[in-house]
Amino acid sequence: MKNEPSAGINLIGLGTVLEGKLRSPGDIQIDGKVIGEISAAQNLSIGASGEVEGNLNARNITIGGKIKGTIIAQEKLMFQNKAVVRGDIRAAKLVIDEGALFDGNCAMGEAKQMPSVVELKPELRKAEGR
Repeated sequence: MKNEPSAGINLIGLGTVLEGKLRSPGDIQIDGKVIGEISAAQNLSIGASGEVEGNLNARNITIGGKIKGTIIAQEKLMFQNKAVVRGDIRAAKLVIDEGALFDGNCAMGEAKQMPSVVELKPELRKAEGR
């Protein structure tokens, strides 16, 4: 049996600014700022201090900070009470805590119907300037 490295969790810490595409076979935690596309095969969490200007795609997504872009969650999307989301969302399941702000369109369906970010039409991939 081979010892394969675990995908683990990838952390963008408070005060860190990342510009570009971020992809992971595991989990991602954002407490800093990301300008660009984020894709996680497992879970994606945007902490209360986290900010993202770009598109998000993951199996499960939890948002506590600020997002401006398109969000696709194959299974579950959760907006915590301090979340500020401006952009369109697509999720199989959606949970919005009291106090969260959401400005955009929502489409819901089964996980098998969810496209990946790569399959989206170019006009849907761009973060709308709302």
